[in-house]
Parts: sequence; structure tokens; C-alpha cells
Amino acid sequence: MSEASSTDLKDALKVFADLSYVRDEDLQMIPVLASKPKYVVYGPLAEIPLDPDVVLLFVRADQTLVLSEASQQLENGLPPAMGRPACAIVPQARNTGRSALSLGCCGARAYLDVLSDDVALYAIPGATLAAFADRIAALAKANGILRKFHQIRRRDVESGLNPSIQESLVAMQSA
Repeated sequence: MSEASSTDLKDALKVFADLSYVRDEDLQMIPVLASKPKYVVYGPLAEIPLDPDVVLLFVRADQTLVLSEASQQLENGLPPAMGRPACAIVPQARNTGRSALSLGCCGARAYLDVLSDDVALYAIPGATLAAFADRIAALAKANGILRKFHQIRRRDVESGLNPSIQESLVAMQSA
């Protein structure tokens, strides 16, 4: 780290501490890259000339459902939901080899127009991208069908009916 970067980091941490935003005990919990990469390449996945270490997705809250379901199935656990700093999602995913969800810190939201109030960041390790893509496709399809099922079932329940699962399935087929 250059002297100027080190000074900026110390100054930022002092401001964060003065605001009681980041406490000394919080620092050890902020993920950092385990090793310094020789190069860092950012860009649209289709345009990156090499296999990615981490893939970042800008997602709506409703999309995190399918992503967290894929994480649970592929990684045998749910991804951590992280707050600040949003950039820590990259080392979290790279160091652990597991996906991560960042709710996006105020700094990231200030600089990234795409990170609006209804958008979060989701990181997927590059090595597992193909497996995630397969699970996401299957889960998205299933969630679409289940959404329709539950909408029909809710309509029936709100109208005073008490349909069985089979009755709701039949109603879904005829809708």
C-alpha cells in the first residue's frame, strides 16, 4: 500500500470511529484479499478475457431468493449477508470460495448509480459460476410455477375456500 493510500485509510478509519460507524473490534471482521493479485480486471462477464475469480451481480431483493436457494443447495449453507463495506464482498467470495450477499454500504451507493435503494450485490466465486447458472435456471423456473400456485391458492382462501394441495394444483392447471 502506498504512503498516500495508507494515510487515506487511517484518516477514513478515524472518521468512521469518530462516528461510531466502525469500531476497532469491527476491523478484524472486514474481509480483505488473502493475497495481493498481480492484476485486477473489471468488466461485463461476456467481455472478460479470462476466467473470473469472482462474479458480481447487481440484483433486486426478489432475485436474492433464487440466489440464496442456489447457495444453500450448492454450498450447504446460506451466504453471509454483509453490510459495510460493500467492496468486501469480493474478498469474502474469493477467500472462502462461497457466495456472498452485500446490502451495499452508503459509500458504494453514493458512487454507483446502479446500486439504487432496491438493489444489492451478490458475489459468486468464478469457479462455481456454471453450477450456479444451472441451479439458478432450475430454481427460477420452479419459483415461477410456485408463485402462480400460491397466487391461485391465496385467491381461493381469501374467497372462503379451503382447497387441498391437489385441488390447488388442478386449479393451477386450468388457469
